[in-house]
Amino acid sequence: MSSYAYNPPQSSAQSTTTQPTAEDRGRSVEYTCGDCDAPVSLKRGEPIRCRNCGHRVLYKQRTNR
Repeated sequence: MSSYAYNPPQSSAQSTTTQPTAEDRGRSVEYTCGDCDAPVSLKRGEPIRCRNCGHRVLYKQRTNR
């Protein structure tokens, strides 16, 4: 075997899927607290916890489709 390692071809599709875009970081998802029924909006990377009571069980709201 040769001393050169195999380098697979790099495509631009791989680089876009590994890095989140600015739109993904700014998008928030609406949840409902399981304890106090308060609406909670969370962005990517935020801890899963109600801001009002601190409860950790959140239910995702249904879509309107």
